[in-house]
Amino acid sequence: MAVALLVAAGSGERLGASRPKAFVVLAGRPMLEWSLAAMNDAGIEQVVVALPEGEAAPEGCAGVRGGATRSASVRSALDAAPDAEQVIVHDAARPLVTPEHFTATLAGLAEADCAIAAAPVTDTVKDAGPDRWVTATLDRSRLWAVQTPQAFRRAALEDALDQPPEVLAAATDDAGLVEARGGVVRVVESSARNLKVTTPTDLKLAELLLADRLPPPSAPRRAF
Repeated sequence: MAVALLVAAGSGERLGASRPKAFVVLAGRPMLEWSLAAMNDAGIEQVVVALPEGEAAPEGCAGVRGGATRSASVRSALDAAPDAEQVIVHDAARPLVTPEHFTATLAGLAEADCAIAAAPVTDTVKDAGPDRWVTATLDRSRLWAVQTPQAFRRAALEDALDQPPEVLAAATDDAGLVEARGGVVRVVESSARNLKVTTPTDLKLAELLLADRLPPPSAPRRAF
C-alpha cells in the first residue's frame, strides 16, 4: 500500500491570489481537490497534506504545516505519514493530474528507487552562461521536463531528505535528491497537459482543460 504526500503549502504570490494557491477555486472547487480526486480514483487512501498557516486539511487527510522550502514540506509530511513502503509525492499546483499518473509512477518502482512523471521536451534547448553566449545546443531527444507525481521507495526518500536544510533548499525536486545519493530514477512518460499552475494565465488554461472532466467524487476520504 502507498501513502501520498500532497504539497500544498505554496503562497501563490506569483498567481496574485488572495489566499494560498492550493486553495484558490479552480473550475468550481479548491485546486487541491482535483489532485485528491485523482488519488482517490487511483486507490490511494492515505494522504498527508503539507499546509500553509491558517488552512485545515481536507476531510479524511492528515495535515502538517509546510516548511520554508518545498523539500522541507515533504520531509514534514513524510514524518507524519503511515509506514508504507511506497510513497508518492505530488504538488497540488498540478490539478490536471490523472489517476493513471499515480498508478504508472507507482508501477515504475518495480525497477527503480524513484519513478517520475515527465514530458518529452519539444522545444530546442540551448545552453548559455550568464553572458548569454550560447555554448551548446542540447539533444532534445534525451531531455524530459520533470513533473509530479514522483513515486519513491520509502527508504530512498527518507535517505534523500536526511540532509542539512541548505541542501534541501537548493533542490529543485525530490527525485534529484535521490539521484544525487546514488539512487536509480526512472522516467514515466506524461504530457504537457499535466501543467503546473504558477501564473494567472496557467490558472485560466487549467480551468479550460478541466471543463471536459466530470466533477470529482464527493465521497469523504477514509481517515487514518
